[in-house]
Amino acid sequence: LDIIIKMLRKIFKSPQFQAQGARGLSVLNKHAMSACPHKKSMIGDYMVYDHTYDAIVVGAGGAGLRAAFGLAEAGFKTACLSKLFPTRSHTVAAQGGINASLGNMHEDDWKWHFYDTVKGSDWLGDQDAIHYMTKEAPAAVLELESYGMPFSRTQEGKIYQRAFGGQSKDYGKGGQAYRCAAVADRTGHSMLHTLFGRSLAYDCVFFIEYFAMDLLMDNDVCRGVIAYNMSDGTIHRMRANQTVMATGGYGRCYQSCTSAHTCTGDGNSMITRAGLPMEDPEFVQFHPTGIYGVGCLITEGCRGEGAMLKNINGERFMERYAPTAKDLASRDVVSRAMTVEILEGRGVGPEKDHIHLHLDHLPPELLHERLPGIMETAMIFAGVDPATQPIPVIPTVHYNMGGIPTNWKTEVLTIDEQGNDKIIPGLLAAGEVAAASAHGANRLGANSLLDIVIFGRKSALLTKEQYTPGQTQPELADNAGEESIAKLDKLRFADGPLPTAEIRRNMQKTMQRYAAVFRKEDTLQKGCEEIDKVIETFPDIGVKDRGVIYNSDLIEAMELENLLLQAKQTMWCAENRKESRGAHARDDYKERDDENWRKHTLSWYDMDKNDLRIDFRDVVRTTLDESEVEPIPPMKRVYQFIPLFPLYQSPLITALQSACKSEP
Repeated sequence: LDIIIKMLRKIFKSPQFQAQGARGLSVLNKHAMSACPHKKSMIGDYMVYDHTYDAIVVGAGGAGLRAAFGLAEAGFKTACLSKLFPTRSHTVAAQGGINASLGNMHEDDWKWHFYDTVKGSDWLGDQDAIHYMTKEAPAAVLELESYGMPFSRTQEGKIYQRAFGGQSKDYGKGGQAYRCAAVADRTGHSMLHTLFGRSLAYDCVFFIEYFAMDLLMDNDVCRGVIAYNMSDGTIHRMRANQTVMATGGYGRCYQSCTSAHTCTGDGNSMITRAGLPMEDPEFVQFHPTGIYGVGCLITEGCRGEGAMLKNINGERFMERYAPTAKDLASRDVVSRAMTVEILEGRGVGPEKDHIHLHLDHLPPELLHERLPGIMETAMIFAGVDPATQPIPVIPTVHYNMGGIPTNWKTEVLTIDEQGNDKIIPGLLAAGEVAAASAHGANRLGANSLLDIVIFGRKSALLTKEQYTPGQTQPELADNAGEESIAKLDKLRFADGPLPTAEIRRNMQKTMQRYAAVFRKEDTLQKGCEEIDKVIETFPDIGVKDRGVIYNSDLIEAMELENLLLQAKQTMWCAENRKESRGAHARDDYKERDDENWRKHTLSWYDMDKNDLRIDFRDVVRTTLDESEVEPIPPMKRVYQFIPLFPLYQSPLITALQSACKSEP
């Protein structure tokens, strides 16, 4: 033991180890700056450091980490910025699993997955992106397995796959598909730690607790980003040939959501301030089962294992809304059904304002094996034991289908004067921040973890095609980012009467009330007026902490501005879309209108001028190779397949078989 300790001390003190630690493990120590050549200057009262990289990744969730180590693996000098330690990113909260047609539970085909995803998107998804994502899915899951991701297993040792909403066999004709590969009910947690561990094997520099403020644009070309170091108050201008946005969604626009408090649309708003559009912001997914009064997620995997939604009469009401798919219909269908039950007086509780999710008919050993996190979450946040009591749930904001418009290659898009797609050089986006659009008007459960690894990886592959490591790049202008620094300074010394929390609360209540599960013209118009009133109060914000080191008051004010930018576009684009499609359900336009509205919304917003412009771009209706898989034409979206539970898998059958062992 003494010999080993001496050897380790010698290794740790060696210049080679410390140099490698400063570069590759800078996320774990304070040597990141010493590992990165830079120059410094002063702009106003702020020390500004300039860095040069081949590629920059903004965000360290699943998409960001997969992009970052993919770039480093290809030899690119890569920086990864995050306002959080990577394993605190919101990917950690994903529970249910990741879809892929592995065929471990029954015969499966990626083309069936393709069909289900197009159908789930309510035909607003770009079919070339869906083609790429679903075809690459099996290889992506096996790659994660090779990295050490500890998937749950079948008795044969194969990766376990559970049922999930909207998944079918044989193009909707063959019954319920078991396509969702899972790590119990902690799949996102496992994935994030696996990807982070993998990223530490590469020479990628992590800038942790750096708040990305704005893109550095040169006309319509992205040259990098400017960021604020929360730990010491310094400013960092980082230039690169390629910038990858992977900052997640903006669920915190709403009062009740499953999103972490850090999901504030930072990347989306960097794009908006750069004069580029958002795509389809009106499509906000409400997950059917968030814990009532708290918003914590209860995975769809519960219903995949056999859980049931019931109203005050004890009725399994989904049999009326989706007679065969029942509780495993698509999320938007289930959320609307639950809302109707509540509005018509069949909710549960003293105020009849929520629904019960029953797992108490399932074997306790199955719950503890397949859903251990849910057992714990329900006990802590709802005070119930799911083995014996129902969980109180309500539809809760969960995911943003809209985001930064990209093509299937992850290249960020805008449109030219003729309305044709125009690529923004040097700028990519992947994950929830992007709209590829692989999810269209409604995302299928377990397609989000798939999205982040597929398109995070694609951004690295595309960069490898477009650039070479060490490729020259133009110098930044001396005044690059000055406007961003001036805004930061103005906000830091804001002395208005309104605290950040009050403005944020008003925004969240407005969004929750006027842009909810069901929408109609008068409430949306009222919502547009109310969100504008909230935005008008932002100049009256007051920040009490004048410091620059870990100034959470300042950071929350910056995040609030980002949320307001996204809330405005969400509300106004929802009012503008005169149809019902996917997650956008209107009482006054009850049907989908493919003739007039099968198109992507694009919105540009200048908050200083309160000027919002809406335009459109075409949905991609073709696949990457029509000889491989043909496009799916629009049809009425119903979930009429019959769930066929394999005997070896169904928890209900398993329970019956166990009971019959002791009975004739």
